[in-house]
Amino acid sequence: MTDRAARGTAKRGKSAATGRLGGSIRPALTAHADAAPEAVDSATLVEIFRRFQAAEPEPKGELHYVNPFTLLVAVVLSAQATDRGVNLATGPLFAAADTPEKMLALGEERVRDFVRTIGLFNTKAKNVVALSRILVEQHGGAVPASLEALQVLPGVGAKTASVVLNIAFGVPRIAVDTHIFRVSNRIPLFVGTTTDKVQAGLEAIVPEPYRLHAHHWLILHGRYTCKARKPECPRCRIADLCRYPSKTTA
Repeated sequence: MTDRAARGTAKRGKSAATGRLGGSIRPALTAHADAAPEAVDSATLVEIFRRFQAAEPEPKGELHYVNPFTLLVAVVLSAQATDRGVNLATGPLFAAADTPEKMLALGEERVRDFVRTIGLFNTKAKNVVALSRILVEQHGGAVPASLEALQVLPGVGAKTASVVLNIAFGVPRIAVDTHIFRVSNRIPLFVGTTTDKVQAGLEAIVPEPYRLHAHHWLILHGRYTCKARKPECPRCRIADLCRYPSKTTA
């Protein structure tokens, strides 16, 4: 890898938090993006989320955590990594350190040993210790429930902060990863060219009763049903409402 490429990878690390969430990424919409239909109308939008809620009233994320601090650490570690891979590493890590004070006491070298199976582990270990120090010194060891305060923490971008606020503090944010980006543009719920635009669009149009859990419903739908290469349309609970022109039939 060239020095320029290495710097580019490091620079992207912060904005790509929580499972490939960088605001500037532009994943392919579909092979038929040039023929993408208009977004669904408001009544259809409500029906889509009504069905998601009926099927799973209390959806949960797949990262393991025990408190807001361990959630924050898990989301930071999930950049460019799978939830399963992160969970394998954080089980032992959180058994040893589940507070900022304990994480700081572990130190960067020991944290690195716990997370070395995760991509970009050197940078992530450094960020985890650095953010722990800030939490101890500036927030009394607590995770702040503020987008602005979270975003200044090392390794935390707007999307990571949105995930923490949504899950830990019940703030109705819709952090857009590649799954949500694809699903939103494919159904389509809101058509946008970047994850930041899709997040703003979804937060503006998703009805308030569904906004808190919309993040999880859409991620899970994209991960297990509306897959990138071959969506499983025959078993999709909203197939009759979706306007994607290239539905699978088997």
